Amino acid sequence: MTPLVVIPARMASTRLPGKPLADIHGVPMIVRVLRQAEAAAIGPVVVACAEPAIAKAVQTAGGRAVLTDPDHPSGSDRVFEAVRRIDPNEYHDVVVNVQGDLPTLDSRVLAAALTALAEPTVDIATLVALLTDPREATDPNVVKAVAGFPAAAVPGTIARALYFSRATVPSGQGPLFHHIGLYAYRRAALARFVALPPGILERRERLEQLRALENGLRINAVLVDMVPLGVDTPNDLARARALLAPA
Repeated sequence: MTPLVVIPARMASTRLPGKPLADIHGVPMIVRVLRQAEAAAIGPVVVACAEPAIAKAVQTAGGRAVLTDPDHPSGSDRVFEAVRRIDPNEYHDVVVNVQGDLPTLDSRVLAAALTALAEPTVDIATLVALLTDPREATDPNVVKAVAGFPAAAVPGTIARALYFSRATVPSGQGPLFHHIGLYAYRRAALARFVALPPGILERRERLEQLRALENGLRINAVLVDMVPLGVDTPNDLARARALLAPA
């Protein structure tokens, strides 16, 4: 595999406008994510920017940025435009999509995602973690993954993802799994995915990955033991600053 890591970023955010440039102890959030992606050392890293201000921050920090259409409907579309522009000869056969609002991301999980693409029949890989807080089970902001992990599964275990939901699924006794929105796509699968119209279940759940499942793409999930903090609100930003405070 020859992975390319792409971090989509845009300034427009309903709950936290301008969040890619939010300051976290002197470093813009997008640069913190960039540094973690670079530390994974799985391939080149580029930030797919909707606005010049993000590109400037990335380039000032020594990173690579590419400007994309600001009107893309999703991060996946932004990532695909960047991939086509950066790699028109299709050298990179795997694209790792890392959200730009995960400043506490552990770089090790990027390599973990690639392990789920070892089987040639797998189109997309993603990450899940054991859901341990009972409040999250009913929290619609916490996406649950339905996958047949054994009860004693350890980090690194891989299972096929059958569904994703904001509801508490699956029902009955047994563990629940918190979906982490990081994806490793085979390049051909990403091209197919962005060409598809939004699916019925995707619109109902407001979860883009359901479009892939509705259209027969196979997603494998890797169990990890860490959930990076996604920054969507001012409170999330305060938590990230506390977690990343210098010792």
